[in-house]
Amino acid sequence: MQDLLNHPAVQAGFAPFLIALIISELFLRIRLSGLAIIAGFAATVYLVSDFGIEPLTATRKIIWLGIGSAALGLAFGSSISNWRSWLLIALSAAAANWTLWRILEQQELNMMLQWGAACGAYVAILVWGMDKLLEKETLRVSCAATALGIGTGGAALIGASALLGQFGLAVGSAAAAPLIIKFISNQPLPTGRMFTLPIALIAGLTGCVAVLSATVPWYALAILAGIPITAWLMPLPKHPIRIQILLLTFVTFVFVASAIYVTWRVAGDVPL
Repeated sequence: MQDLLNHPAVQAGFAPFLIALIISELFLRIRLSGLAIIAGFAATVYLVSDFGIEPLTATRKIIWLGIGSAALGLAFGSSISNWRSWLLIALSAAAANWTLWRILEQQELNMMLQWGAACGAYVAILVWGMDKLLEKETLRVSCAATALGIGTGGAALIGASALLGQFGLAVGSAAAAPLIIKFISNQPLPTGRMFTLPIALIAGLTGCVAVLSATVPWYALAILAGIPITAWLMPLPKHPIRIQILLLTFVTFVFVASAIYVTWRVAGDVPL
């Protein structure tokens, strides 16, 4: 049993998916199924890392910021509000620089400012994009979240960071659980900011750390940033939800494949 739990595919794929699936179903009636994303991520953290604080590394900051973002998203709800969106954008940019501070302070001043601004902007764009999706159909949120997590995790894994890769794949797998429920039931599933904020923040921070500490090229993140924007802008035909999910999944995973491909071109094969 322990050997099974130690398998990377279980830790970053099956376990977060299963936990997210259970949470989505259990909390559906009280409209808290959006917590599935952080529950799945927490399952992976339990299996591959820990919830300690010291030493406060970048990966541990990602863990606790992810958990905190779920609580903040729950408090903010899913109502459309400009001030809430802008506050989340500002907080996410600050969180990015705090997470990366130990890496940034080792750079020269001009490089530190450039990377700090770029990473803050990247995370802010993801938070803004996922937040905008709340104005649209909920299936857009799940499709974008799944693609963003898988794309970030796949790129980080190829970029020679197994732990960061597992973080990204975990949130992608967890996001796939409500998407599967939508596909099977042919009915929308509520998500809210308790879902969109953690996926955007965890994926964004993971991607930035992977660029600065591994061999993921910066333009892989530029590709991934297009996922929530495309999911928001793409017109969906008036077909059953299953058809819409398939179409949107195909389009968003083009970005996933592109980000993984450009990373592979730079980093080479997946480290074993």
